[in-house]
Amino acid sequence: MARARVSLIASIIVFILLIVMYAVFNYHNYLLLSLGIIGCVMMLFFIRFEMKSIKTREIVILALLIAIAAVARVPFAGLPSVQPTSFVIITVGLVFGAESGFLVGALAAIVSNMFLGQGPWTPWQMFAWGTMGMSAGLLRHFIGVGNLWILNSFGFVWGFIFGWMMNLWIVFSNMHNFTWEFLVGIYVSSFYHDLAHAISNVIFISLFSVRWIRILNRFKKKHGLLEDPTIKPSIAYEKAGK
Repeated sequence: MARARVSLIASIIVFILLIVMYAVFNYHNYLLLSLGIIGCVMMLFFIRFEMKSIKTREIVILALLIAIAAVARVPFAGLPSVQPTSFVIITVGLVFGAESGFLVGALAAIVSNMFLGQGPWTPWQMFAWGTMGMSAGLLRHFIGVGNLWILNSFGFVWGFIFGWMMNLWIVFSNMHNFTWEFLVGIYVSSFYHDLAHAISNVIFISLFSVRWIRILNRFKKKHGLLEDPTIKPSIAYEKAGK
């Protein structure tokens, strides 16, 4: 708890310093500013997760899911935007909740980039995939697993949202040359990559989601992992665990 408070205070201080640098000293390294703000936002989620009472076996299953999400990206590196990582992150959020979804999404990005290459895009990937997992967790009782149309629609839309969020690091790194034509050009040129991501999400969800979620649900119930006693599982999730 003490470490969490220290981390929270540190994040707030860094955030305030970034704002002061921009407002007072006319600091215009927009990419660094954006990375700092994203880092502060992600730190708040990590702090919240750290404050929870986590069992050793829960840490092990999350580490395993992070490894699966990260390694699953590597064999598809030759196919731009086509990878099962988003599918794994979405299903983790659906089964284990928003906080676990964010953690797996954020750490899967940095772990997979150890193989594929780190860069200024890594924090943006961490934030985008983390937000993807978090949104799946927040909407899990609406999305469910009984209706593949809803789940596929969610994965398809996030294929584009992920790409739009990733485009921002390019925009912020070129703010000195910013024009509206440049902004539109970035998003238009990424359309086919975003479409490939969206379609691959639909394919992986259609082929594997029901069986994969059933396995995760069984494992969760058998070992009592990451249960929230204040949330009553929906009927769809009860059936998925059988």
